[in-house]
Amino acid sequence: MRKVYLDHIAAAPLHPEVSSAMMPFLTDKYGNVQSIHLFGQHLQTAVEEARCQTAGLINAKSEEVYFTSSGSEANNFAVKGLALAHQKKGRHIVLSAIEHQSVLYSAKSLEKLGFSVTHVPVDKQGVIDPSDVKKAIKTETILVSTLLASSEIGTVEPLKEIAAVCHDQDVLVHSDAVAAAGNIPVDIRSLDVDALSLSANQFYGPQGNAALFLKKGVRILPFIDGGIQESGRRAGTENVAGIVGMGKAAELARMNMAARNSKILPLRDKLIAVLPNAVERMIVTGDIKHRLPHHVSFCVEFIEGEAMLLSLSMKGIAASSGSACTSKALKASHVLLAIGLDHALAQGSLVFSLIEDNKEKDIDYLLDVFPPIIERLRSMSPLYAKYQEEK
Repeated sequence: MRKVYLDHIAAAPLHPEVSSAMMPFLTDKYGNVQSIHLFGQHLQTAVEEARCQTAGLINAKSEEVYFTSSGSEANNFAVKGLALAHQKKGRHIVLSAIEHQSVLYSAKSLEKLGFSVTHVPVDKQGVIDPSDVKKAIKTETILVSTLLASSEIGTVEPLKEIAAVCHDQDVLVHSDAVAAAGNIPVDIRSLDVDALSLSANQFYGPQGNAALFLKKGVRILPFIDGGIQESGRRAGTENVAGIVGMGKAAELARMNMAARNSKILPLRDKLIAVLPNAVERMIVTGDIKHRLPHHVSFCVEFIEGEAMLLSLSMKGIAASSGSACTSKALKASHVLLAIGLDHALAQGSLVFSLIEDNKEKDIDYLLDVFPPIIERLRSMSPLYAKYQEEK
């Protein structure tokens, strides 16, 4: 049986050069970064080199990059840390309706502390209108947090325009760029955001390693209290091997992004063009034009996503339904509901995400096995039987 991995937005493989860079720090290069002896200083040098590499991916200064354990931690750090640090000015936060759970739940935690939150709607493609953000801002607004690209529907947002609206009213801007950084160009100077989250596993780096960009001079409260690591802003012994891996992955992503995407885009576009025509009542979700280059998402009517995923897995194909944090939740995604889909259709979501190692024969295999899977599943669906009777 052929095996095809199309779930790279959940976890991409470790690049060979990344694993090679990490290996010495898992074997003979050991110690603690905070130690003043020679062993510790060698590790500190490696961490700071990785910080420079990570900063280079997003055009930041190295001192503006703080390593975390995940994109979710980086989002929690940003939303909670920025809000609490600036609450004397106001206690109102603005989010889009399609934010990742780590942003949404961070805001819910702040609501329990007396903050208020406004959720800005999106259109049917999942695009945030900067004018809607402007309308949502009040005199007491201190923070707007909006993603750069959605891991569920692939839409890339007009973040630069949103940031301009916010800064016109002296409001801080954080962006969850986990799905975007390393896959599309991300220049924090051009975007003009105050904070931005990114994660290594999205660009062939190690899982459990991420970072928060924080513009120099912007106040934030630590999310993890304890030691003096990360300039006193994120306590905890450094995961040196993982940090080194993230730095190397960031360097490779910066150098190879254009070449990688030139290989992926034709495969993505083939899936978008062919698959909906091969399956009745199947729609593309998200903005087709302004979209992540490695991302394809659909909703298939009359069938639940879990059944499709299990059936695809039996054919050796790995995909996802919704974000990695909700794929086992067995409920309609808030992102799909926000773009106007009803609960029944939203239950039938599928996400295929590619990397440069995917071949056209992988896509052809998916196109070959997917229609019969849908035909079999629909033959057992009372909703589809009713639809057929009413046609």
